[in-house]
Amino acid sequence: MELHQFAKYNEKVSRLGFGCWGIGKAMWAGAEDDESMRALGRAIDMGVTLFDTAFVYGNGHSEKLVGAAEKASGKQLFIATKVPSKKMEWPAAESSKFEDSFPANHIIRTTELSLMNLKRDHIDLQQFHVWNDKWAERDEWKEAIYRLKKDGKVRYFGISINDHQPSNGLKAAESGLIDCFQVIFNIFDQSPMDELFPYCKEKNIAILARVPLDEGGLTGTINPGTVFPEGDWRSRYFRDERKKQVKERVDAIWDDVKGENETVAEAALRFIISFNEVTTVIPGMRSERNLLANVATVEKGPLSPALLEQVLKHRWVRNFYQ
Repeated sequence: MELHQFAKYNEKVSRLGFGCWGIGKAMWAGAEDDESMRALGRAIDMGVTLFDTAFVYGNGHSEKLVGAAEKASGKQLFIATKVPSKKMEWPAAESSKFEDSFPANHIIRTTELSLMNLKRDHIDLQQFHVWNDKWAERDEWKEAIYRLKKDGKVRYFGISINDHQPSNGLKAAESGLIDCFQVIFNIFDQSPMDELFPYCKEKNIAILARVPLDEGGLTGTINPGTVFPEGDWRSRYFRDERKKQVKERVDAIWDDVKGENETVAEAALRFIISFNEVTTVIPGMRSERNLLANVATVEKGPLSPALLEQVLKHRWVRNFYQ
């Protein structure tokens, strides 16, 4: 497994990370703990070191599974988790006040609860699960970070940027306290390339690329007849004419990439690791089958320069979360 340096620190993390939203079960249909634990264990055995979870993924369930997998492996993992807004909103509304969203005591208490779930004495990367840069000048969040680091409960801190808002966090980064940004980046949403990537390269800030397969849209399996299981939130994400639109665009991508890739999903992951600004790509994984496919894909390396240039033409500006 290829390793990349994490930000400006003398530490490396796996190029492929394990996105742990799905194993929390909430909002995703089909996850089973036994299968999730097998996938987590196999990932550790195959050299995956970075695991990205969150306090709200299944109300701590995802964190507990990750912690149990780490303990069973006997290895030291790089675990990232997140503090949700106290208002439990995604994204952070423009009208939301800092004191209602991330008061210092909420940041610290949630971190402590995550440590209990993980059965750890520290979190490698703690992140704000949403953000609004109008809060950047507030001192409370900075003081909370200083305290958590001073107490040894958090090593690094970052921001999981709001959906399709890749510049919403750059003001906070001017504090020097942001070590990492987690951001949506995929063939459709290439917007982080415009401003975030150059900024992070200059400041030596790590980037975790989330939603690399567009919540399944870039797997090549979504078509107008796709029906999601009851309780699966993707039935809303791909509602109305969206499945048809995705199918048409994915077919066009496949026409370009099929000479160099076995699947659209393979091309989608290889697209992301074609950018050195990306520290780790974190596809969601709930099964050993998904894990093995993702490991094999990442081991193939980046797209060829000529193909990358072709794929860049498939940028699609839209927001299916709305």
